[in-house]
Amino acid sequence: MTELKITGMNCEHCVRAVRDALAAVSGVAEVASVELESGRALVDGQADPAALIAAVKDAGYGAEVA
Repeated sequence: MTELKITGMNCEHCVRAVRDALAAVSGVAEVASVELESGRALVDGQADPAALIAAVKDAGYGAEVA
């Protein structure tokens, strides 16, 4: 399980955009959660954390491993 800190989300549309971006990364088995209030995302699988961060940034948000 990889936990990411996400910045720049301010509505449910943002949550969906981040969830969709993470789900598209190779090696992601499941996006367990993306939480607007905490700014956290949990991703299950064998995806490279750098690829997860890049996908979130490409969607227009900030990300780092929590």
